[in-house]
Amino acid sequence: MKILFIPVNDELGVETPLPLGLACVAAATEKAGHDVQLLTPISTSDPESSVREGIKGIRPQVIGVSVRNIDDQNMQAPRFLLEPLRRVVAVCRSLSGARIVLGGAGYSIFPESVLTYLGADMGIQGEGESAFPRLLSWLERGAEGGPPSVYLPGRPPAARDFAANLDAFPMPAPRLWLNTVHNSDIRVPVQSRRGCPLDCAYCSTSAIEGRSFRKRSRESVVEWLREMRESGFRNFYFVDNAFNLSPSYAKELCREIIRAQLDIDWWSIVYPKWVDVELASLMAKAGCTQVSLGFESGSEPILKQLNKRFTCREVRAVSATLSDAGIKRNGFLLLGGPAETRDTVEESLAFADSLDLHALKVTVGLRIYPNTALASRAVAEGLIRPDDNLLRPRFYLAHGLEDWLPDRIAAWERNPASATAN
Repeated sequence: MKILFIPVNDELGVETPLPLGLACVAAATEKAGHDVQLLTPISTSDPESSVREGIKGIRPQVIGVSVRNIDDQNMQAPRFLLEPLRRVVAVCRSLSGARIVLGGAGYSIFPESVLTYLGADMGIQGEGESAFPRLLSWLERGAEGGPPSVYLPGRPPAARDFAANLDAFPMPAPRLWLNTVHNSDIRVPVQSRRGCPLDCAYCSTSAIEGRSFRKRSRESVVEWLREMRESGFRNFYFVDNAFNLSPSYAKELCREIIRAQLDIDWWSIVYPKWVDVELASLMAKAGCTQVSLGFESGSEPILKQLNKRFTCREVRAVSATLSDAGIKRNGFLLLGGPAETRDTVEESLAFADSLDLHALKVTVGLRIYPNTALASRAVAEGLIRPDDNLLRPRFYLAHGLEDWLPDRIAAWERNPASATAN
C-alpha cells in the first residue's frame, strides 16, 4: 500500500522539532513492504500546499497524521492546538479519499475524544511500529474487528500491547526523515528506552509508553548514532523519560558511545536520583553537555504529594555531581499542586535559586490528564466532573493561590535574586 505520513509542527518542543515517533512508524511500515513518504513537518497556518504536494507525489491509500501536543499547558493563557490540526485533517479529506489514521503522544492520552474531535477514520494508541503495519494488513484483507491498539469510531476500545523487544523495531534511516534538513546543527532526537513505572501523580507517560520499562540494546543505539553522525549530524537529544533509568544501562550505553569515538554533543532528561560520580563522568566523556532536572518542587511535603521518589537532599547531590562533571543543568518547578501553600512556594523558589542552575522553567498550575492520581483528586475535590474527558485543558491550582501565585512568579522572574513575597 502507499502511505503518506504527515507530522504537524505545533510550534512546541522547539528543541526537538523532528518527528522521531512518526519516523519510527514509517520505518517499520517500509520494512513491512509498503511504499512510504514522510513529509517535512508542516505548518498548521498553511497546511494545504504541503499536503497537496505530498498527496500528488504518492497518491496514498492511507494517511497517517501525528498528534503530538493537545495544548501548551499554560494555565494563564492556554492555547488549544487541535483546532488547526482539524484543518489539516479537513485538507486531507478534500484532496484524497485515503483513510486517515491518527497517532502520536497527544493522541495516545485522549484516543477516543481526539478521534472524534478531528474526524479521522481511526487511531493508534501507543506504539505504532507494530500496530500500524497490522492495521494495513487488516485493511488489505477487509477483516472484521480490528487489530490491537486501534480505535475505530463507534466500537469498543481495542486492547493495547507493548513490544518487549524494542530492537525488533527498525530505527529510521536518515534518508527517510532527514532528507530535507539542511542544518547539520539541528538537535536530532533519539530514544533508547520506553516506559515509566514511577507513577508521578500528574504524569501521562504511562498512557503513551506504558509502565513496563523496555530498552534497546546499547549496540543498536550506538550504531544508529554512528549512521546519523556519518550523515553529518553531531547534536542529539535523548528524549527518554529519564536517561538514568536504569543507572547500569545508562553507564553501559555511555561506555559504548565512548568506545565508538563518535564525537557527538547530546542532551538528556535525568531523574534527580541514582546519579553517582561514575555515571556523571561517563555521561560527560560520552558527549553529554546538558541535562534537564525535573525536580518540580523544593518542598519535601509537596514532593510526597506528587509521588516523587527523591528528596531535596538527593536533588542537590545530583545537581552538584553533574555540575562537577561539567554538565549544564536546567531545572523545572511545577507549582500550585495539591497541598501547595505560599510557604512551600517560597521554599521551592529558594531551593531552586540555591542550585545555581543554568536555566529554570517555572510552571503555575498542573495540567490534569485522564487516569492520573491528580485527576482522581480533582474529581474528589469537585474541580472537575467525573465524566470530563479533559481534552480541553483543565488545571489544578491549590485553593488560595489563584491570584497570588501568578503575580509572585512574575515578580520572581523579573529579579529572582531579590524578589520577595508580598
